[in-house]
Amino acid sequence: MKNVYFLSDAHLGSWAIEHGRTQERRLVRFLDSIKHKASAVYLLGDMFDFWDEYKYVVPKGYTRFLGKISELTDMGVEVHFFTGNHDIWTYGYLEKECGMTVHTRPLTTEIGDKVFFLAHGDGLGDPDPKFKLLRKVFHNHLCQRLLNAMHPRWGMWLGLTWAKHSRMKRVGGSEPPYMGENKEHLVLFTKEYMKQHPDIDFFIYGHRHIELDLILSRKSRMMILGDWITQFTYAVFDGEHLFLENYIEGESTP
Repeated sequence: MKNVYFLSDAHLGSWAIEHGRTQERRLVRFLDSIKHKASAVYLLGDMFDFWDEYKYVVPKGYTRFLGKISELTDMGVEVHFFTGNHDIWTYGYLEKECGMTVHTRPLTTEIGDKVFFLAHGDGLGDPDPKFKLLRKVFHNHLCQRLLNAMHPRWGMWLGLTWAKHSRMKRVGGSEPPYMGENKEHLVLFTKEYMKQHPDIDFFIYGHRHIELDLILSRKSRMMILGDWITQFTYAVFDGEHLFLENYIEGESTP
């Protein structure tokens, strides 16, 4: 079988990323380098720093990325887009215009003869009440309609400003480092989930912006994919083995 690729957290369009155009081009060159090797690409959330579709308007920018995705799907490569906590507000454009399959919740699927649990990772095991409340607001259909009732100029400004503030309030504008198995929310969630779902071989997440490859049992393994802001990391499954890799232009052979 051809390779299957997994990546997440590019946060394209972020006002907190100075090298945004260079970052997008690097992502596009990676996708171009794998287009003949891939049977599927899974984008596990927060590919955009803020994405909101209006009835007749979609966000400005991202033309290189969306064009490359459209090229892949036109070639027959499956592209799966998982909504994260920054790009929830998609209502059909990515499916109809770019050919992607959009997932709004975690997915358990078979790839080859392995079982994968795939999710962005937000809302899984995080006990923070403020984050839980914010997530409920973002996913509430009435709140989504109210956001889309705004003029796109103000709706996009509000979303991008919120996203920038969310990043910059962290120390150095980055996520905290790995907290260990006993404190990392996604690890704790996965260990609990495994008890009722022992058939899953691989758990793969985004969201945390850290690279993690953790053996949980003789059968199960968990990965967190890093990001495409500074780390440029991805996972690749060749039908038998799963690898966590870094994309280094001129050196990588994805």
